[in-house]
Formats: sequence, C-alpha cells, structure tokens
Amino acid sequence: MEPFKKYIGTIEYDANFYGVLVAIIAVLITIAIFWFIRRKSVSRRNVLITGLSDSGKTLLFSRLISSKNVVTYTSMKENIAVYRVDKKRTVTLVDIPGNDRLRDKYLEQFLLLARGIVFVVDSFNFQKEIRDVAGFLFRLLQEPIIHTNKVPLLIACNKQDHAVSKSAKVIQSQLEKEINTLRITQTGRLASISDSGDKMFVGHKGKDFQFSDLKTVKIEFVECSALESEGGVADLLKTWLIKIA
Repeated sequence: MEPFKKYIGTIEYDANFYGVLVAIIAVLITIAIFWFIRRKSVSRRNVLITGLSDSGKTLLFSRLISSKNVVTYTSMKENIAVYRVDKKRTVTLVDIPGNDRLRDKYLEQFLLLARGIVFVVDSFNFQKEIRDVAGFLFRLLQEPIIHTNKVPLLIACNKQDHAVSKSAKVIQSQLEKEINTLRITQTGRLASISDSGDKMFVGHKGKDFQFSDLKTVKIEFVECSALESEGGVADLLKTWLIKIA
C-alpha cells in the first residue's frame, strides 16, 4: 500500500509541475504575441518635414508627391501623403506647419512614430533667422525619443538657387556655434533650479558642440532648391528616403 501511495504522490507532483510549466509557457506565448502585434501597430513610418515658416517645406513636400511647383501659403495644418519609396516600401510624409504654436502641437503628435526627419533651412535668409533656426533645431535634438529611436535627420539647406545663399558647410558651422551658445545658456539656467525636465543634453559635456558628437542620431546636410526640377531636391530626398525606409 505504501509504494502505491508514493506512486500516486509522484503522479500528483508531476501533474502539478507540468501544469505550472504549461501555464508559464502559455503566458510567455501570450506576451510574445502581444509584443509582436504591438510592434506591428506602432511601426514607425512617418517622415516629418519641418522647419521655420517660409523655409520651403510645403513646396518640397509637393515636389516629392507630384513633381510640380505649386503656390504655397503658410500652413495652418499638416499635409500628409503616402510616398512609395520602391516596389515594396512606403513611408508617410508629414509636412509640419511652421507656425510656432502649431509646430509644437503637431511634432508632439507625430514624433513618436517618426522614421526620419527632414529639417528645412532657408539658406537665403539664414543669417537673419539663425537664432530661430538654431533654437528650433536645439529643442528638437533635446527630445529623448529621437535618440531612443535613433531617428536620422536630414538638414536640407534650401533655396540654393540664390547666388548669395549660405552653403551647407557654412550653415553647419554657424549652427554648431549657435547651439553651443544655447546649450551653455540653458545649462547655467538649469543649475539654479531643481527640475531640469526630461530633455536630453545635446553633445558632450565639457566640449564645444558639434553635430558629429550625436552618435545616436545620424545627421546629414545637403544643399538643394525646391524650385529645381532636374537633379533637384526631389532626387536628393528620394536617395535619402531609400536609405532610411
């Protein structure tokens, strides 16, 4: 009788063990399926086109979508269109309004699912707008989600059809100096308060800012003109979109 009881006890133990094991496996499978579905649902396919008002964002957007020059006005809402990169891949182009208040609202809405960002700079009026351009770019680079998702950034130095427009090299150098000044000013201001928020420190501490210091965000500068047809901005952007899609 005693061996029989031991046998029954062993069966009950095995049944309990395998029951727990099956339950654990079921939970793991459920988590895996949920993760897969969630990942599919939050696929980052947005390519944001942003910059100051009148930098040429909407014309650039139209160039990509229809290959035409169109009369544009200051955007008060986003423009969205699906763009086919190749036979298998598409991205969603989102033209973000340049208006300060609207810009922040739409960036907050679309940034989470950004696959890439095109930051358009008016090369012709750059010297007059350098502080605003640098300030906007600096705030953008402080966003943790850009670094977490390693979102590539293309800085499109537009309006190169003007003879006196600044070159991409000059724009890059002056932006680095201006962002360095902004960073120093902000660091000094934050030192006097307890809460610095959730913004990233841009670049390396104790070193003047350079775009090459941003290891998690690949930044490229290109010269372009949204008005040009052959070999213009559309071709440059298509090449870049193929790389990041």
